[in-house]
Amino acid sequence: MKYVAWSILMGTAITGVLAGDDLIFSYKVGRFDVYMLVENSRQSAPSILIGAGQDDVNRYLPSGTYKAETNTFLIKGMGRTIVVDTGFGSTIFDSMKKLGISPADVDAVLLTHLHGDHIGGLTKDGKALFPKAKVYLAAREMRYWTASNVNRGAVNALKPYADKTETFNPGELDMGGIEILPGIRAIAAFGHTPGHTVFLIESGDTEPVDRLLIWGDLMHVQDIQFPLPDVSVTYDTDPVAAAGVRKQILAWAVQNDIPVAGMHLAFPALGKVKADGNGYRFIPL
Repeated sequence: MKYVAWSILMGTAITGVLAGDDLIFSYKVGRFDVYMLVENSRQSAPSILIGAGQDDVNRYLPSGTYKAETNTFLIKGMGRTIVVDTGFGSTIFDSMKKLGISPADVDAVLLTHLHGDHIGGLTKDGKALFPKAKVYLAAREMRYWTASNVNRGAVNALKPYADKTETFNPGELDMGGIEILPGIRAIAAFGHTPGHTVFLIESGDTEPVDRLLIWGDLMHVQDIQFPLPDVSVTYDTDPVAAAGVRKQILAWAVQNDIPVAGMHLAFPALGKVKADGNGYRFIPL
């Protein structure tokens, strides 16, 4: 079953593809088709929060739990098929099959960082699951996780792509990052991990161009971290730096009216950020 809706928020046609129990959400960013694929979704306790008091939890999470979701993104356009993070590797390939896309069709895999829930679909039994793809990630991220074998899983996941891995130094937010592929820019968002990177998709020949920021793990518990962006989580390598870059990117998204998408935002995992008092609120599609 398919449905098409017109999004006033995005100013573009939004298409949802309902396949069995899985909802694959797609939307246009100029000449790009972007698909949000849900890897995992469950209710979780907010014990991972750093800097949130019980009063905050009671106010923003009255049920005592939050929706913990893991998403991946697939981008088609400009003659390329691109995956942004691979999740756990649990349902991404089933979702791609429902879209008529084979892993062998994928030209590039962009990695926001090297945590297991973002690289689990890269390899299996020592073999690359995207046999033709080049892998892109921040040089700083790769150095941190591989130089001292601090994350053996990351080392093993990247090994089959040794001759097809391209590292880069992501650009600064105020400079719009650096272009790593046509229409896709990498922006430094260090904090969650030492080389955590967000990706800005933009398409259009005249201003204003269509844009979408895929922000990786900028936040995990949206019901608290939008209104209280100083709150970090135990998964953050540097909780203070993670809070700082989160506030910078939230302010930037509001100022530039750029929609955002995240690996741990709840379905549909895409929307607009609005200023709200000392914090922010999220308006999903």
